[in-house]
Amino acid sequence: MAAIVGYTGAGKTTIINVLTRLWDIDSGEICLDGIPVKDIALDELRRCCLPVLQDVFLFSGTVADNIRLGLPLLDAEVENAAKAVYAHEFISRLEKGYNTVLSEGATNISSGQRQLISFARVIAHNPAIVILDEATSSVDTETERLIQLGIQKVLSGRTSIVIAHRLSTIRNADKIFVLSGGRLVEQGKHDELIAKNGLYAGLYKLQYAEENIDTN
Repeated sequence: MAAIVGYTGAGKTTIINVLTRLWDIDSGEICLDGIPVKDIALDELRRCCLPVLQDVFLFSGTVADNIRLGLPLLDAEVENAAKAVYAHEFISRLEKGYNTVLSEGATNISSGQRQLISFARVIAHNPAIVILDEATSSVDTETERLIQLGIQKVLSGRTSIVIAHRLSTIRNADKIFVLSGGRLVEQGKHDELIAKNGLYAGLYKLQYAEENIDTN
């Protein structure tokens, strides 16, 4: 797990966009396993490197089709993917279960439910690399718990790049990259960065203080 942290506007999302070639870079090079991403066929790159963003992309169609996203999966495979990330229970409660038609943007289900469906999609597609924007905003406590459990399943056994909002969730990351003003200013493990007492330590202490205020 590689985590990317920094204040709003530091460049975290830009890294994700250029890695998946939503944007192409003007200079420099981005490599996966030593291969420049510009030399990897776009469909292959996006099959092996799947983003799960805070603004979940779901289209007008059934829940099952949103999980399949074009793959020829059996109903049982779709259901197993949903069960793996704790989405099956709420899907089963929908009027037509997996055949329930979602509106454009899936506005007829909650934001937390949309996130769980996006996790089921990851399990179904089984990419080698997962890019995760792990923010959970405007969800109830129980849904947030399911999302955190779902995140663990999604990341298990895969290379993951996590845009971290709650620094407590990436304490065990293999490497943490700290951005400021579009530049890499610090990198290392959690304990190393805390000991440096730099930008990361300041971010962590500020968030820790805010969380304590919220719980008191």
